[in-house]
Amino acid sequence: MPNRLTRWIIIALVLGILSGYVAFAYFPASSASFAEIASLLPFVFLRLIKMIIAPLVFATLVVGIGKMGDIVTVGRVGGKALAWFISASVLSLTLGLVLVQIFEPGKAMSLPIPDATVSSGVQAGALTLKGFLTHLIPVSVIESMAHNEILQIVVFSLFFGVALASLGERSKSVIEVLDAVAHIMLKVTGYVMLFAPLAVFGALASIVAKEGLGIIKVYGLFMGEFYLALLTLWVLLIVLGGLVVGPRIMQLIRRVREPAILAFSTASSEAAYPKTLEELERFGCSNRIASFVLPVGYSFNLDGSMMYCTFAVMFIAQVYGIELSIAQQVLMVTILLFTSKGIAGVPRASLVVIAATLPHFNIPEAGMVLLLGIDHFLDMGRSATNVIGNSIATAVVSKWEGELQPSSDTGVAVAEPSESRLS
Repeated sequence: MPNRLTRWIIIALVLGILSGYVAFAYFPASSASFAEIASLLPFVFLRLIKMIIAPLVFATLVVGIGKMGDIVTVGRVGGKALAWFISASVLSLTLGLVLVQIFEPGKAMSLPIPDATVSSGVQAGALTLKGFLTHLIPVSVIESMAHNEILQIVVFSLFFGVALASLGERSKSVIEVLDAVAHIMLKVTGYVMLFAPLAVFGALASIVAKEGLGIIKVYGLFMGEFYLALLTLWVLLIVLGGLVVGPRIMQLIRRVREPAILAFSTASSEAAYPKTLEELERFGCSNRIASFVLPVGYSFNLDGSMMYCTFAVMFIAQVYGIELSIAQQVLMVTILLFTSKGIAGVPRASLVVIAATLPHFNIPEAGMVLLLGIDHFLDMGRSATNVIGNSIATAVVSKWEGELQPSSDTGVAVAEPSESRLS
């Protein structure tokens, strides 16, 4: 079934591009209407995914923490996860900074320079300490679930899970109920994923019918170099992950190819979350580790998005002929290392971070206008990279904790005796 679904997603991706191009090139009068209708398919699919995520994150994370036993274990796992997240963040930001200066797309492309007074339309005001705390600490867990604030759900689940663990036998029945809820939500995920090919078709058909393939030709150099940078990041993350996990790291990459393709096609890491969690379990990651590291990683370990931040900022600086000193570049990496951790729940997160960073170095915000037209195509690569990065992080932490089990040929993890699959 997984291989068949992957095949259908790839077919839908190709058909989406072709139908979008036909609408744009041969039926320009109706291409906008076609794009609007096609966009309803990913719209419906993403709403179905959002319907799943909150109860799935809450149930799996609480069960996992409840079975960890104590706050010491939670702190140890969290510390290891954050150590990897910070290391991967520095790698992503630095690699983007270095490669954009090697490629110099802002100079090579000779693009028209937007007037410095032009507004990009991207609001950067959300990136404040208060804004970060707002996205971190929930006022109401019901409100957090209603708005899919994953980081807030994680915070509440941490408190709830630790409280369950502290009650010992008295909480066993609650854990069993939530364990059943998690299994039910994974089953619902299977049903929802049947709609994935339609969503992929609609997403690609809509964007190509609206923008055409000409914009890719104009920005081909920038996009090609950015995707080459992402590929380089993939290789480095896989090598580093392999140092911990071993040769099985390539098996992990094969297993998460479907959620990565889904994230790429829909330009949404969130769309791939349920399937990524399921594939990590099948790979052999303990669910109590996966259900903890993965949702936290979705807020703190967006490797593709972070690389794009330095890549885009330096690209805009190159367009305007602005040279940044080594000290300024180090400061940029430091600023982005912290501001990128506060983007959970912020729409168009990477663009918001970039808009907040540019003024620190007197780079005109108007330069972002150059990127808005191709941001969807760039977001496809960023989303897939975020999935790969968080999958590797989860496998690494599972290995560090001694809870990376072997997987069978059928792709189902070998569970420990007397433990449920969500233990």
